[in-house]
Amino acid sequence: MAKHWADFQYEIYLNGMSGTVPRLPTDPTRLEELAEHRLGPGPVGYVAGSAGNGSTARANRAALDRRRILPRMLRDVHERDLSVEVLGRALPAPLALAPVGVLSIMHPEAETAAARAAAAQGVPYILSSASSTPMEQVAEAMGDAERWFQLYWGKDREVTRSFLGRARTAGFTVLVVTLDTPILAWRPRDLDQAYLPFLHGVGTANYFSDPAFQAGLAKPVHEDPNAAVLHFLGLFGDASHTWPDLGFLREHWDGPIVLKGVLHPDDARLAADAGVEGVVVSNHGGRQVAGSVAAADALPRVVEAVGDRLTVLFDSGIRTGDDVFKALALGARAVLLGRPYVYGLGLDGQAGVEHVIRCLLAEFDLTLALSGHAGPSTIGTADLVEDPV
Repeated sequence: MAKHWADFQYEIYLNGMSGTVPRLPTDPTRLEELAEHRLGPGPVGYVAGSAGNGSTARANRAALDRRRILPRMLRDVHERDLSVEVLGRALPAPLALAPVGVLSIMHPEAETAAARAAAAQGVPYILSSASSTPMEQVAEAMGDAERWFQLYWGKDREVTRSFLGRARTAGFTVLVVTLDTPILAWRPRDLDQAYLPFLHGVGTANYFSDPAFQAGLAKPVHEDPNAAVLHFLGLFGDASHTWPDLGFLREHWDGPIVLKGVLHPDDARLAADAGVEGVVVSNHGGRQVAGSVAAADALPRVVEAVGDRLTVLFDSGIRTGDDVFKALALGARAVLLGRPYVYGLGLDGQAGVEHVIRCLLAEFDLTLALSGHAGPSTIGTADLVEDPV
C-alpha cells in the first residue's frame, strides 16, 4: 500500500492543537543557518563548505532555481503513489540518503542514527567508506532495511577487496563508487580552521577495523594511532585509476555498481560500456571542482546519452520537495539527499533526520499533486520551463 507522505502536514497541524510545534524548521533550507548557530565552526564548515569560493555549490542551486514547474489542472491526483523501482529495488519514494562521512562530528550517534532514520522511513541509506562507525555496526542497527555501500576507491587493492567482502556480508546490496574524489579539493572553510577530521582518526572506522588495513601496520591501531592515520592517508585515494580498472570491482562485487560523480555524457557512455548498472550525476555538492558545471545542467545530457542503458540518479543541490520534482523531470530516476539530513542529525539526532526526510517527501508529494501528477512516472521535461538567464 502506498505511503501517504503528504499526511505529515496534518500530523503537524493536529499536534499544534495541543500546543506542540515541530522541533526543527519544516523548510529544509533553514537548517544550515540553524546549524551554524548551534554547532561548532569546524564541523559545520566541514559539512557546509565547498571547493574554492563556493561557486559550484551556488551554481547547483541556481540551476535548479532557474527551472520552474508548470502545473497542470483538473487531473485526478486524489490517490498518489510515490513508489519507484531503482536498480531492481522497490522504494517507497525516489529518494536515498547520500553517503556523507565522519558524521560523529555532527552527533555522537553518527551514522547509526542516520541509518536508523532511513530504515524507519523506508528509504535506502548509503554508508560512506569514511564513516565514523564500522559498516557492520551500521548494518546491525538497520535490520533488514535497504542499505548501499559507498566506496572511496583507494590505492590498496587488498583493503578494497576486504571492504567489498565485508559490505556484502553485512547486507549492503548496491556498490556506489565515488569517482570525483581521488584527492581532496582546495576547501577554504576547512583550511581556514585547519580542520581535517581524518588527522584525528575520525572517519576512519572502516579502515581501522579492517584486517587488510591492519596487516599494513607495524603495531595495532590503539598502540600507535598516529601511524594508523598516516597509513590511512597514504592509501585513501588513488588518482591513477582508469576505466579498465573497473573490472577489479566487478570481479569482487556481484550486485549493482553505480558510479558517482559523472557529469560528462561521454563518461556516462564509458560507464555503460564498462557494464555498470547506474551513474549518479553529481559534482559532490560543489566540494571538489570550483567553477564546475552545475549538476542539474549536466543531468539532461547524461540522461540523453545513457538513460536507456543505465539507471541515472542525481545529487548536488537537492534541498526541497520541488527540487526532487525538477530532478525527476530532467530525467533522474531518484535523488540522493546530502547536507540537509546531516544538519537534521546535528540538530536533533535520529529524530532530526526523520523530520528532514518526512518534510522533503511531504512537500514532494504535495508538489506532485498540485502540479497534476499522481506519481513520479508521469513527470517529464514538459513540466518545466526555464527562466531566461
